[in-house]
Amino acid sequence: MSCIETIQNYAFRSLGFGERLLPRSDFTLCEQVTLIGSGMIWNVYFGIFALVSGFLLATALAVGKASNRKLYRKPAEWFIFLFRGSPLFIQFFFAYFIFLSLKGNYAFFAPFTAAWLGALIVLFLNTAAYTAEIFYGALQSIPKGDIEAADAYGMTGWPRFKRVIWPTMLRLAWPAYTNEAIFLFHATTLVFFSGFPAWQQRGDALYYASYFADKTFNPFIPYPILAGYFILLTLCVIGLFSLVNRRLNAHLPSNRRQKLRIRPNLIR
Repeated sequence: MSCIETIQNYAFRSLGFGERLLPRSDFTLCEQVTLIGSGMIWNVYFGIFALVSGFLLATALAVGKASNRKLYRKPAEWFIFLFRGSPLFIQFFFAYFIFLSLKGNYAFFAPFTAAWLGALIVLFLNTAAYTAEIFYGALQSIPKGDIEAADAYGMTGWPRFKRVIWPTMLRLAWPAYTNEAIFLFHATTLVFFSGFPAWQQRGDALYYASYFADKTFNPFIPYPILAGYFILLTLCVIGLFSLVNRRLNAHLPSNRRQKLRIRPNLIR
């Protein structure tokens, strides 16, 4: 089988298209690169959707935590504490157990036991908690002069938040939020090693890399390929977030613009 045929057969296998059976022997470099790349589709899917939805919830949680009303502050504080205080792997395990238990009584929860939905919800809640803490710190760092200037112009409530507080919060939080986005994409490799099963061997990049490592007893080929894919993905995230960061700081003098500094989280 040529490399072109391999790509045609396995490029979208993780989505259920193409050759159903995985290679069993005589593994070629093209097969490993293609299948691991196919699995990356799931990692990108989990990362993008969790990041977008988590951003919206994180904003609400940060505002709630900064509120003077206990009705808003306490639920936000406990939510952030719960998901920041427990390991992500354990969250996957308990979520799958809960969804599986609910599935037995309510058919509505059947899709939640699949990784595409159940694991996505866990990633969404986890990144929302971490991002909310980042946004909360940024809210606390907003210069009082900015808020006083908005008050002087008669801006209150939603207009003040939309035009003054929220843009300033994003500008201050964006470098740290970029690190969270990178870690989130890396954390997607835990999905199929937690409670959520890979249906019909439709796993992510790490799933296929582990398959080749187990079959060949040589982890020094598939895992570097996997690392290469994630390095490329990280560069894409950094590039995209750098453009947004430049836009957020466009009104500032060049010597005052905050540059992105990537500090990966080694332990979470």
